[in-house]
Amino acid sequence: MSGSTQEEEELPANHTGPKGVINDWRRFKLDSVHQTVPQSKRELLRQMSKPREDDKERLNRKMSVQEYEMIQEEDERGLKRYRKHCMQEMHERLSCGPTFEEVYELETGDAFLEVIEKEHRLTLVVVHIYQHGVKGCEHLNSCLDCLASEYSSIKFCRIDAVATGAAERFSPEVLPALLVYKAGELLGNFLAVTKHFNEDFFATDVEGFLNEYGLLSEKEFTACADDEAEGGDVE
Repeated sequence: MSGSTQEEEELPANHTGPKGVINDWRRFKLDSVHQTVPQSKRELLRQMSKPREDDKERLNRKMSVQEYEMIQEEDERGLKRYRKHCMQEMHERLSCGPTFEEVYELETGDAFLEVIEKEHRLTLVVVHIYQHGVKGCEHLNSCLDCLASEYSSIKFCRIDAVATGAAERFSPEVLPALLVYKAGELLGNFLAVTKHFNEDFFATDVEGFLNEYGLLSEKEFTACADDEAEGGDVE
């Protein structure tokens, strides 16, 4: 090895030929892992990507076992990160996100607006606007309690018409009302919804009505939990 003190210079990025391609690739690997590998490994990568001009032997040598193992290790880490990203996207598409399993009571108009505007973009929000003493409201509440346990990815809410701050828009004649939102957009606006049912109606009647409009997702399944367990060791 020469004892020369010549300054180290990087090979140009557009260096052609087999040697240039190899060194460009090594320099790319250095940039991609600079923030994640220990100092000792960064130094080795730096030496790999900055060969001395007077070190002809290093330029011409084959990749060492240590270099190969390090590159293979980083490639495996990158593959795991990619797999984890793909699984997260898949879980979002399957709505394996927030779960609720109950009907939420909204106390104010601000709470009503917040659940519409700030809920997860993939979460369907069903809001029951009711008033005490209005026929059908209490029974519809009971039906929604049942549906909330079966459709846990859907957020079921209820709010007293007076609490909305717009009681004049929700007179007893249009109650009970069901409003359905997703990503802040109104998908369904069903006023006096019980007129679509028999006097004695059940949760299955409400379920069938919403399904006619394609508003209910498939009932919950266990695949999401299985996928989480399988991918739990991915960092």
